[in-house]
Amino acid sequence: MSCAISSVDDLSALLLEQKAAFNAQGAVPAALRRARIQRVIDMLVAHHQALAQAMDADFGGRPQGFSLMNDVLGSLGSLKHARDHLEGWMQDEPRPVFSPYDQLGAEAWVMYQPKGTVGILGTWNAPLYTLLSPLGSALAAGNRAILKPSEVVPRTAALVAQLITEWFDPLEVGVVTGGVELAQAFSAQPFDHLVFTGSTAVAKSVMRNAAQNLVPVTLELGGKSPVIVARSADLATAAFRIALSKTTNSGQVCINPDVVYVPREQLENFIDAFASAYRTFIPEVSDNPDVVAVVNPQHLARVETLVTQAEQAGARVLSVPYAQPVDAQNRRRPLQLVIDPAPDSLIMHEEIFGPAMVLLPFDEVDQVIAQINGRPRPLALYYFGNDAEEQRHVLEHTLSGGVTLNDVMMHAALHDAPFGGIGGSGMGHYHGREGFLEFSHMRTVLRAPEHDPRGEWGLLPPYSEHFLAAMVAQITPD
Repeated sequence: MSCAISSVDDLSALLLEQKAAFNAQGAVPAALRRARIQRVIDMLVAHHQALAQAMDADFGGRPQGFSLMNDVLGSLGSLKHARDHLEGWMQDEPRPVFSPYDQLGAEAWVMYQPKGTVGILGTWNAPLYTLLSPLGSALAAGNRAILKPSEVVPRTAALVAQLITEWFDPLEVGVVTGGVELAQAFSAQPFDHLVFTGSTAVAKSVMRNAAQNLVPVTLELGGKSPVIVARSADLATAAFRIALSKTTNSGQVCINPDVVYVPREQLENFIDAFASAYRTFIPEVSDNPDVVAVVNPQHLARVETLVTQAEQAGARVLSVPYAQPVDAQNRRRPLQLVIDPAPDSLIMHEEIFGPAMVLLPFDEVDQVIAQINGRPRPLALYYFGNDAEEQRHVLEHTLSGGVTLNDVMMHAALHDAPFGGIGGSGMGHYHGREGFLEFSHMRTVLRAPEHDPRGEWGLLPPYSEHFLAAMVAQITPD
C-alpha cells in the first residue's frame, strides 16, 4: 500500500500488516523512535505553509499565523519534547523484591514496551495538533500508527494524507480518509490503543466500538469549562485574559471558557471591562482577517440556536464588538455574551464550542462549586483570585482535566505535564512522560534466585502440621 486509503477492507488489511511488521521487528531502539519523530518534524517544517493555507480554506477564514501557532508549532513542541526525552523514558525501572528473595539474589524491574499499532482519530478544530501531538507520544513509546483526519476539514485531511504517504512507509505510519461511516469502522478495528478527540456523544460510540475488541482508549473531549472570577481577583486582568481567550479560534477550542462566574455586585463592571478588552482585539468582524470563521453552516446554526433559545427564555444577550445579522455566506461572527440564562436553557447544558459565552452572577463561591459539581466533569477549570485559601478550597472541592490559575488555557501548553480529561471530558493522557506511559505496556519482570528455600521452610505440599500456624502468625495489623 503506497497511498492513503479510504475503504474499510484496506484499513483492516493495513492494520494486519502493521501488526505483523511490529511482531516481526521485536524491540524498537531509541534511534529508530527518534528518527520516526524527526520525520514528522521535518514534514511539518517543509510543508507548514501549505498546511496553513489548507486550514484557512477549510474554515472559510482562519489566520495562517494562528494555524502555525496552534497546529504547527503546537505539534512541533510535543514532537520535539518526545524526541528529546524518549531515551530516558524507555529505560527499565528497577523495583524492590520482597524479602527474603531480595537477599537471595532475586531481581525485579518494569520494562516499557510498545503496545503495537495506535489508531488516532483527529478532530476539525485543531486538525493537525489532535493527530500529531498524540502521534509524538505513540512513536516515542515505539508504536506504529494509523491516522484518521477529520472529514469536516477535507482539504487539510487530503493534504495530511498526501504528506504522510510521501514521508512514511505505511507499515510505520498510515493514514485513512473518509466520512462518518469510515470513522465508525475505524473505531471498531482491533487496534492496540485508540485515541479519539471530539464530542462526548461521539466518544460514547467510539468507546462502544472499541469495547468489541477490548481496545484501550484515550478520549480527549470537552465540556463546559468554567471560570470563577473571585472577589479577590483583579477584575480588569481577568476580563482582559478571558476576552483574549475567546478570540482564539472563535471559541472553537475544547478548553475554551464556556461559563464565567462573576460576583453579582461586579457583574456590570466585568461586562464593561470584558467588552472593552474584546473590542481592542477585534474592533470589527465581517472583513477582519484576524477572526476565525465558524467552521461550517451546521456548526454556526447550532451555536446561534443555543443563543436564541436562551434569549427567548429571558437571558440578556450582548454581542461584541457589535451586533451583526446572521449571514450564512460569512461565518465570521461577533462574540455573544449570554447573561444569566435560565438554568434549563440548552446553553447551560451543551458545550458551546463557538463564539458565545455564558456569564453568571454569584453570591458565594460554594454555590459556584455546587453548580460545577452538578455538571459532568469539565476538561478545564479556571480560577482568578488572590485568596490562597479560597483558591485551594476550589481546587480541593472540584474535579477537572486540568486547571489554570489567574489565566485560561495555559496549562495545556505544558509539554512535560499530562493533558487529558476526567469523566465526561475524557480519559487518559498524552504530553510528556505520561503520554509515553499511555501508549506503553508496563511489563513487570522478576528474575528468581538460583536457590529456592520454600522446601526448607515447609511451604510446599504436602504441608506440615506447622504450615497453618505459620501462616496465621503472619496475619498482623503492622
